[in-house]
Amino acid sequence: MKISKLHIDTFRHLENLDFDFTYPLDYKDKSKAGKPLNKICFIGQSATGKTGLLELIYNYTSNILNLELTDGNSLRGLKDSVKNVEGEVEFIINNEILSLKKGELSYKKKNYIDERKGGSVTDLIPVIYKKDVFYFKANIISYKNINLFEKNPIDLIEKYSSELSHIEDWFKYKDDYGILFDEEVEDKVWLFILNEILKYRKSFTQKMSELIHRGLLADTKKLASEFQKWQKDNPNELENFADKFNPILEKLNLEVDLVNTEYSIPIKNKKTEEIIPIQNTSTGTKGLLLSFLPLFKLNTKDALILIDEPERSLYPDMQMDLMDHYQNLAPEAQFIVVTHSPFIAASFEPEERFILYFNEDGKVAVRRGESPIGDDPNDMLTNDFGVNYYNKYGEAAYKQYLNLKEQITKENDPNKKKKLLLETVKLGDTYNF
Repeated sequence: MKISKLHIDTFRHLENLDFDFTYPLDYKDKSKAGKPLNKICFIGQSATGKTGLLELIYNYTSNILNLELTDGNSLRGLKDSVKNVEGEVEFIINNEILSLKKGELSYKKKNYIDERKGGSVTDLIPVIYKKDVFYFKANIISYKNINLFEKNPIDLIEKYSSELSHIEDWFKYKDDYGILFDEEVEDKVWLFILNEILKYRKSFTQKMSELIHRGLLADTKKLASEFQKWQKDNPNELENFADKFNPILEKLNLEVDLVNTEYSIPIKNKKTEEIIPIQNTSTGTKGLLLSFLPLFKLNTKDALILIDEPERSLYPDMQMDLMDHYQNLAPEAQFIVVTHSPFIAASFEPEERFILYFNEDGKVAVRRGESPIGDDPNDMLTNDFGVNYYNKYGEAAYKQYLNLKEQITKENDPNKKKKLLLETVKLGDTYNF
């Protein structure tokens, strides 16, 4: 399921906005021309409504995925918060267009309205075509969400034994779509995400206890041989996650430790070999873990993934290739992100960027990006963010630099000219003019 179009007549303070979320027909990659964008980036001044757009798209998507029909011809379950939005949204579902406009839904060449009638109930969208939507809010980094990661895996298994015994079935047969990753994610969501790792940890502990009781502790070769045979049938899910997560942790001199058993996701310092409790890691590291792990575990094929401020608390060098890491985790998903970072924005094609700005009438308008993908962040700030990246001190220095260059052209005295030239070069080197 991918969003391909959004028109807003009125939503909060937004009016008469059109978003075409498809690649242009003359796009350089002809195989993508006219198809939904693989990734979308919202940029804009504060208060232009970027986060509101994410919320609107999440509400639209999660509600549509959960809609039902009564007697095959009347909608059931359309929320007022969606029905009352003045506008139109269009999704592509298994190559079929689904359009919702002012409470009237069109799908598979049939039109439906929410009449709230009684009768036999069926899903609007067949289950085999339903793909989930995940919304990672900017406030995801919270004590509530980190709490489970601070616990010993065995303690978690004992405390949540009844929940873990049927957690996979709960998620497999859940009858609602859409997971909101905010500051208070339900424990059962994290337990489902951690379940394979916890099961391995439990089996590992039992197997090692068995081998030790068999007296193999004194025979390290036999112990290793027996363990390797067991591990072939019991792969460690943490290894697979580490393969995806370690490349981005590397810039922090961190990595997932595959030996430590104190935590579900043990993080260690590569230089000191010290295990760092998750509560003691940086805010940026916590945010990465809380978003990477769900995308590693959850089914993201044709899913919609919304991320508000993915750059939060991350140094620019990590922001530059962050979207590559996300897409490596979920290569078949459609990403929609809101960012204030030119480094994140530079990971998107200009066709994938949507810049919200206040027009001359003080109303929010939208335009496509200009800078090419991978452009210099300073150029990105100028072209797409509409920001002069020099502050008042830099501007004063630049004016002085131009003034000095002008003085040089007018000065006839060789000694004074040389002095002005040296001053100009020094100032230019200082500010890289």
